[in-house]
Amino acid sequence: MERKAKVERDTFETKIKMEINIDGRGHNLINTGIGFFDHMITHISKHGFFDLNVEARGDLEVDCHHTVEDVGIVFGKCVSRALGDKRGIKRYGHSIVPMDETLVLCAIDISGRDLLCFDAKFTVPSIGDFDTEMIEEFFRAVSSNCGMNLHIKVLAGKNNHHIAEGIFKAFGRALDMATSFDDRINGVLSTKGMLE
Repeated sequence: MERKAKVERDTFETKIKMEINIDGRGHNLINTGIGFFDHMITHISKHGFFDLNVEARGDLEVDCHHTVEDVGIVFGKCVSRALGDKRGIKRYGHSIVPMDETLVLCAIDISGRDLLCFDAKFTVPSIGDFDTEMIEEFFRAVSSNCGMNLHIKVLAGKNNHHIAEGIFKAFGRALDMATSFDDRINGVLSTKGMLE
């Protein structure tokens, strides 16, 4: 079964098209109009081995908020649709990623229940044309729209670029683990018999 999905979102604020292949090789084509954000989404694809195409047009003349949040919404929906009933997936994933002086922990449970616990401090309001406070908003949108329990914790770090990059890399690696198959799993990994 191919684990692929395509989602489009069209509002007065943004127009987004996204395609994902969970079982890809990390190929990507990302264009959100926000250079640093493109760089971060590329890390999710590359380190999670997801083939990912993102085309987003948003009201960047206002700020980056709507574009970043809506890309998170669409990404969460894409992952959820591609996983379908989640049969055979490990469900849990975790990663600890060093990025020079930075160390980031990310843990995921694709349980069908959304919750974001985000513990990261930034000392600058923006990196390039990307507002650092939007990192938390992006992952909140992903968690909510995928049905994912998501913990992100920066254990060490000083350089804001490194902190952001470490977060996105750790998330990609943890999501790769959580979405991978384990042939010992009969149905879904839950005593309830469902993940929702």
